[in-house]
Amino acid sequence: MEEALATIEQLAPVRALKASFYAYPLVNALHIVAIGALWTSVALMDLRVLGAFRSLPSASFLAALRPVALAAFAAALASGVALFSVRAGHYAGMGIFLVKMGLILAAGINLFVFDRLSRRSASNGLLSLSAAVSLILWTAVLVCGRFIGFL
Repeated sequence: MEEALATIEQLAPVRALKASFYAYPLVNALHIVAIGALWTSVALMDLRVLGAFRSLPSASFLAALRPVALAAFAAALASGVALFSVRAGHYAGMGIFLVKMGLILAAGINLFVFDRLSRRSASNGLLSLSAAVSLILWTAVLVCGRFIGFL
């Protein structure tokens, strides 16, 4: 595993990212913006499921925010992979990084469960529980990400 991580760090695009005065800070800024957009769109959708913004039709509200969340997730993923690649060995050995990855996986599973529940017209209680779990998971992902930058 260590060899694979060291190989990632030596790839030409990764070395270029490390060497550039501008590229790494711009990728880092993109990651922060993407995470902000992801968290905000997910939080707004979850809050709507939990009963906030009742004056807005739920289906159209969620339909408008879903593509924002997906695009933000894609940007966060791409920029996150680039940031990881610069110090792959270091990050892979950090417990908090592994916790963050586990939380993202759990959030993805929760999304899958929410989608299945909503397609089956499950009770509002189950959908609300899934939305509350989503808020907690994505907030925990955000907090773990900030700890990675400081450890």
